Amino acid sequence: MRAHNGDVQPPAVVSIVADAVRADIAAVDGGRVAQIFVDGVELLKARTPDSPPTGWGSFPMVPWAGRIRRGRFTFNGSSYQLPINFEHHAIHGVGFTRPWMITARDDRSVGLRLDLPIDDSWPFGGLVDQHVGVDADGVTLQMRVTATQRAFPVSIGWHPWFRKPQRLHFSPTAMYRRDDDWITVDERIAVRNPPWDDCFVNTEPVGITIDGVELRLTSDCRTWVVYDMPDDATCIEPQTGPPDAFNIAVRRLEVGQSFGAWFRIERRARTATTPPTLVTEG
Repeated sequence: MRAHNGDVQPPAVVSIVADAVRADIAAVDGGRVAQIFVDGVELLKARTPDSPPTGWGSFPMVPWAGRIRRGRFTFNGSSYQLPINFEHHAIHGVGFTRPWMITARDDRSVGLRLDLPIDDSWPFGGLVDQHVGVDADGVTLQMRVTATQRAFPVSIGWHPWFRKPQRLHFSPTAMYRRDDDWITVDERIAVRNPPWDDCFVNTEPVGITIDGVELRLTSDCRTWVVYDMPDDATCIEPQTGPPDAFNIAVRRLEVGQSFGAWFRIERRARTATTPPTLVTEG
């Protein structure tokens, strides 16, 4: 059902429920999933009064994921400078700080939309659709970006802050080397032992256990960032490209083209994950 338009402030949190799975979506706080409950267990790091926008829940990274080195890149022969918002770099796109519009809602799903800006923070415009759905086993997040005014580079993903897992099963095939500027470079190396704040090549499901709830994380993304240095949380982030993708792994989106990805968090392992059909709302 159509719930809101651009002139109506969406509620602070919208909850969707299927059996023992619940997701709370905070459209006004960067279109993020504020919390996921499975069998009553909170899976995500909750917001506190001093939480930065990048430090809680699970937020979409769009139109780029991770860091862009010094905020600089070249596209179509022109040089661009993005605002610096983390140390010396531009990080995680523009979606996580902006209110999203709720385009559709029912008991088990929410549709969200964001008009990308045409300004100093992002000079290309564009449109982003998200769909968050729950079922009896878990939560599926989907995102699609469309170039509407100009062609642009694109790299998207999700940044969930999972409460510290008691177990992490992660079997990447390689990792990207990180230089002294704490930026991924276009060189793959053997996987080293944690702690990690690193980008990996990964095609296998990731397993984690939080307060006895066993979870299986899957995605059509083949690039994953894992940040396990905090004592209270671990970030496991599927992305369509590595950090600094605008410089080392450019994906072009032409006017009229769309590009999407999905991410699933489920409590029971399955023999295979069927890629969901992306749901977008008009």
